[in-house]
Amino acid sequence: MSTRPSVDGSTILVTGGAGFVGSNLVLRVLALGAAHVRIVDNLLSAVVDNVPDDPRVTFVRGSIADDRVLATIDDEFDFVFHLSTYHGNQSSIHDPIADHDNNLLTTLKLCERVKGFGRLRKLVYAGAGCAVAEKTFDDPTPTDEDAPVSLRMDSPYSISKIVGEFYVNYYHERHALPAVRARFQNVYGPREILGAGDWRGTPATVWRNVTPTFIWKALQHVALPLEGGGDATRDFIYVDDLVEGLVRCAERGTPGEVYNLASGAEITIRDLAEQINVLTENPTPVAVSPRRTWDRSGRRFGSTVKARAQLGFEARTTHAEGLRRTVEWTREQHALIEHCIGTHRDRMPT
Repeated sequence: MSTRPSVDGSTILVTGGAGFVGSNLVLRVLALGAAHVRIVDNLLSAVVDNVPDDPRVTFVRGSIADDRVLATIDDEFDFVFHLSTYHGNQSSIHDPIADHDNNLLTTLKLCERVKGFGRLRKLVYAGAGCAVAEKTFDDPTPTDEDAPVSLRMDSPYSISKIVGEFYVNYYHERHALPAVRARFQNVYGPREILGAGDWRGTPATVWRNVTPTFIWKALQHVALPLEGGGDATRDFIYVDDLVEGLVRCAERGTPGEVYNLASGAEITIRDLAEQINVLTENPTPVAVSPRRTWDRSGRRFGSTVKARAQLGFEARTTHAEGLRRTVEWTREQHALIEHCIGTHRDRMPT
């Protein structure tokens, strides 16, 4: 009989559980039989609409770094998924202090709170593949989990995500915190709502990640912007696959280890734009714009070897199928997305 912990029947804490990945994860663990899920989310970049309507779910609005919220976290959880984050690179460049408060201080204070918990079977920390990716536009190699960490980071977001890993490692080694680190590649899929949450100082509040931005603009028959001609590449992983990887980190991951949650495929941004334009029947040609000055990790994708061997994890959704589902969801949620974008319209440049 397996001695691996299971989320079935468990009590789970999900920080950032009203967000894109968090809400998908909550739905998944509920489907797997979780007994109770507590979501802590300050809705800085999320909306309450994403909180699943289920009697097993308790929603607490607030930051996990808020001492009043943190004081309510007792030794009653089997699993903790720490997904709260300050989204994302461009917002962190605009306001590094807000990034620190919402992206790094959250990790430190949560680890300090739970370090002595006896019931906790696993804490899963959401890391970022961009924090360790090689900074290159030449032919890249798959980024391994033990890739060297550069001291030259592209954004405060990358800094806070890798320092978060340092803290998680410290608490594992010093206090035996059963923590596993999961490094996300470029996640896409349903429930990522453009414009969700508060204004965070730049248009990146609305135009969050490239896939939902391209899909929304293509559905409006707007030209998709290709920075630097779209020659940069990313490793796109569908959210259902990533969520399965998070569950496997909780159930099978070795404390102290880190695992890439990746597709292992390198896709150019130009190819992404062309696929989306076909799916949405967007007749408007792409528009080439200057390359982003801050982004030096032009081409990157993650190695899947370790996660496959140790977690039995493999991304199964093809990029074509994932895009199709995401376009369909975006059409269905048009009113909600339009409303969230509209809350920031007076702040957006014309």
